Amino acid sequence: MEALLDIHDLRKSYGSTEVIRGISLALARGECYGLLGPNGAGKTTTLRLCLGLTDPDAGTITLAGLPVPRAAREARLRLGVVPQMDSLDPDFTVTENLVVYGRYFGLADRTIRARVPELLEFAGLGNKAQAPIPSLSGGMKRRLSLARALVNDPDIVFLDEPTTGLDPQARHLIWERLKQLLGQGKTLLLTTHFMDEAERLCDRLSVMDAGRIVASGSPRELIDDHIEPEVIEVYGDGAAEWGDEVGRRLSDRCERTGETVFCYTRAARPLMQDLESRGSLKYLHRPANLEDVFLKLTGRDLRD
Repeated sequence: MEALLDIHDLRKSYGSTEVIRGISLALARGECYGLLGPNGAGKTTTLRLCLGLTDPDAGTITLAGLPVPRAAREARLRLGVVPQMDSLDPDFTVTENLVVYGRYFGLADRTIRARVPELLEFAGLGNKAQAPIPSLSGGMKRRLSLARALVNDPDIVFLDEPTTGLDPQARHLIWERLKQLLGQGKTLLLTTHFMDEAERLCDRLSVMDAGRIVASGSPRELIDDHIEPEVIEVYGDGAAEWGDEVGRRLSDRCERTGETVFCYTRAARPLMQDLESRGSLKYLHRPANLEDVFLKLTGRDLRD
C-alpha cells in the first residue's frame, strides 16, 4: 500500500540530549495511526520533524511522496494540521479564519468561500459563520480548528491531542467527525493521551517512550501481546495488605499505585472468590485495555 508518510531511522538531539532515537514508521493511505507516549516521549518533536519545522540530525522523512525537510513546503500543501493549542485569530470571525487560512495554500477567495458552508456543517458550526472567535466555547474552537485543517482538502491530517480539555460530548463529536474523514479516505496521524480515544480511532499505533518506539501494532494486538486478559482493581482499607498476601500469590502480576492494587491475571475466579469473602474491600473486575499496556510499557511514574 502507498505510504503517505514514511519515516526511517529518524534522530534528533538538542545539545547532549537525544530526544528522537532512531524511530521508523509508515502510514498507509486511509488509516488512522496513533502516537502514544507520556510527556516528553518525543511525540510533538516527531510531528515537527515530519512537518519540516525542525531539521533531523539523521534519518529520512517522505511526506506525500516528497522528501522532508528539502521539499517540506510543497509537502505541506497536501497536509492539514490540528495543533495542540488553538491558533485561531480572535480578531476574525469564524468564516474569516477559514478564508485567511486558505490563502496560505494559494487558494482563491471564491474557492475557499465555496467550501466554507460544507466545512462549517461538518464541524457543527453552520449557524456560527459570522460569530467572533471569543464567543465560541472550547469545543467549538476545536471543531473549527479541525474544519480549518481541511480547507485545502488534504490527503493527510496531523492531529496533536485534538480533544484535550473537552467535555465528553465534545470529544464524542470530534471522534465522529474523525471517523467520517477516515470514511472519505483521509489519512490521520493522531497523538493523544486518551487511551480510549486511541482504541476507538486507531487502526495501528506506536507507543513512544524517551524518544524510542517501544511497541507497535493494532490496539487489539498490543493488548493481546503485552498484557494479561483480565484485571482486578482492589481498593479500600487493607487493600495493600491483601495485595501482598493474596494478590501476588493468585495473580500473574500484581502492582500497587497509591491506595489501589492492580491484579493482572489469566484466571480471575480464585481472586474473585477470595474478595467476595472480604466485606471491607472494594473491587472492579474488567478486561485489560490499552491503558494497561501503556502503563506497563512506560511505567506509572508521573512525567512533567
